[in-house]
Amino acid sequence: MRQSQITITVKTRGPGLMEITDDVARAVVAAEIETGLVTVFCQHTSASLLIQENADPDVRRDLYAFFRRLVPEGDALFVHTTEGPDDMPAHVKAALTQTSLSIPVANGAMVLGTWQGIYLFEHRTAPHTRRVVVHVVGA
Repeated sequence: MRQSQITITVKTRGPGLMEITDDVARAVVAAEIETGLVTVFCQHTSASLLIQENADPDVRRDLYAFFRRLVPEGDALFVHTTEGPDDMPAHVKAALTQTSLSIPVANGAMVLGTWQGIYLFEHRTAPHTRRVVVHVVGA
């Protein structure tokens, strides 16, 4: 059993979904593991990870719009506003999605479906630099 781990840095431009599939795929290939599992982990509490369709950009737009409506900024319900009106809504959106993904590896590549891509979902209004740890284990 072998392991490999790298950290990907993602510079966001504000809220929305940024595809990181190619970055993760490069890490898997570099690990030289034929069969195993890749774990992708977001080191933040106001951003998250998703596996979603990567064929039609409207999917990303619609997901962003849905989450914006589901958890609006400036809601009087929220007390935690230390970093602004988007702070607590960003935490809620991250709690409703995932901070970690597990994807099988076969023949040295991720076993994603035809239209599946890996996305960092930025929930904050301002641009941020996000860290995503990619850990590959297998043989």
